[in-house]
Amino acid sequence: MEIFTTRFGKVTIDAEDILLFPHGLFGYEENQHWVLLADADNPAVGWLQSVSRPGLAMAAISPRRFVPGYHLRVDRAELASLQLGKEDKTYVLSLLSNHEGALTTNLRAPVVINLSRRLGRQVVTSDEQPLQHVLAAGPISLRKSA
Repeated sequence: MEIFTTRFGKVTIDAEDILLFPHGLFGYEENQHWVLLADADNPAVGWLQSVSRPGLAMAAISPRRFVPGYHLRVDRAELASLQLGKEDKTYVLSLLSNHEGALTTNLRAPVVINLSRRLGRQVVTSDEQPLQHVLAAGPISLRKSA
């Protein structure tokens, strides 16, 4: 199937690549269907692209790649909608942003994906993770294509 995006143009995806976020993402609760796109130039960055809103894409990383001691601590109730079973594979992402001229990632509100069931949820950690963890200082521009 094809989706149209303002950032990446026309993108061909498999229907089974679509992730369902029953609660959406914070601030985008009405956008429940997303696809994770790889960045062709930077294997450390992925893009969560809304399937229904062409102009909505968010850069994301694996927080453990940049913060080796990162551990996700979250109340089990927050993960209930992911229908996690013992055999299910999960993946944790944190969203990138440009905050006051620095590239930052939000470790307090990561995205958890049940890869086996294609379900996702943005959660709030139950410990004191930094809201804006600086990855790089100075002017940074994220690539605008996948």
